[in-house]
Amino acid sequence: MGIVAVPGSKSHTIRGIVAAMNAEKSDKFTHLEGVLKSADTLSVLHAVEKLGCQVRETKDSFYIQGADKSRKYGKIELDLGNSGTGMRLLTASLSLLDGEFTIDGDSSLRTRVMGPLLDSLNELGAVTTSTGNSYAPLSVKGKLQGGKCTTSGVTSQFLSALLFATPLASNKSVIDLEFLNEAPYVGITLGWLEDLGLKVKSADNLLHFEVPGNQKIEPFHKVIPADFSTSLFPAVAALMLGDEQNGVTIKNLDFNDLQGDKEVFKILEAMGAKIEYGQNVRILGGQKLHGGVFDINKVPDALPILSVLAATLEGETTELVNVAQARLKETDRIACMTAELRKMGAEITELSDGMIIKGTKLHGCMDLESYDDHRIGMALAIAAMTCDEESMVKNIECAAVTYPDFVADFIAMGANFRLGNK
Repeated sequence: MGIVAVPGSKSHTIRGIVAAMNAEKSDKFTHLEGVLKSADTLSVLHAVEKLGCQVRETKDSFYIQGADKSRKYGKIELDLGNSGTGMRLLTASLSLLDGEFTIDGDSSLRTRVMGPLLDSLNELGAVTTSTGNSYAPLSVKGKLQGGKCTTSGVTSQFLSALLFATPLASNKSVIDLEFLNEAPYVGITLGWLEDLGLKVKSADNLLHFEVPGNQKIEPFHKVIPADFSTSLFPAVAALMLGDEQNGVTIKNLDFNDLQGDKEVFKILEAMGAKIEYGQNVRILGGQKLHGGVFDINKVPDALPILSVLAATLEGETTELVNVAQARLKETDRIACMTAELRKMGAEITELSDGMIIKGTKLHGCMDLESYDDHRIGMALAIAAMTCDEESMVKNIECAAVTYPDFVADFIAMGANFRLGNK
């Protein structure tokens, strides 16, 4: 195994780009340092650039000028590629500008639920329409006025989108929800708002928000934390393939950051993992791991790699539950992981909100589908590393959405990966 430095957080990078766009236009630029440069983040960056925001890139930074809020934009078409987070956050923030913005993306993006967010924006004074029956393609017109709205908590991104936009509306806003999935991601958003000097009053249960209007964001400097979601792939690989002297050291993880997926390390420890915390995090293999029942509502992005780990725990049963929103990601991750791991011999009961997995010795498969979903592709590649036989994962290049150096990093740690049919 070896040492790996995972890239910056996708969630933080996209929030930073949208906040930079929302900042006051001046001769000063927002500086985002340590950014993730991936397909998703670059889709959002290019959309902001198309709005007339000047953008400069260096090796690990974005410099972004705020949008001109006095401009009449007319009609502008924006392509968000595969970025669901970008589509949702930008849709709300675009309603602050005087224009008509059409938002679309790839076939996967057109499956991401948008109806509840569009309804909320309409309640707050924007005008939204969708030619995709509440999915993309969609359009949004400004300007957002503020007021009262109720939104769905089926994905935290609806609420985060509203929280980034409503402080800049002309009037106070009140946002209510009946329930909320993925609460830690809202914690990330609230952390951003605090750093930006924006005032938001939230109930302790995160189901009621009061947001004063007419606030402003000044250009800022922010260092993007490393991505905990991405760190789970080398961490789990170490548990499955390492030994007590040979594991993986992961650099740059900040456990003081608000990313929810840092809690997965506690799940791994509950399963028997040996993890050493310090300036860097070291994960050793060779431990006897066991199953259990794990509520992963707050960490839905961990479902693909946790299901792989569970599938390899011979003689153990693991339940991953309360994560129905995993069906609303780039793909239906519950159904897709069930189908692909079964191809490798896993015994899985698919639940409406999760999976029951009986661990076994997996076998290789030359027909594994990534579904163009980065987390599924990476998870299946790691599952294949445990098999005696060769496996093939289709379109592993999709890993570039969050982890552009996934293949290179794992080859450097000793994985026998080959791209293409060589």
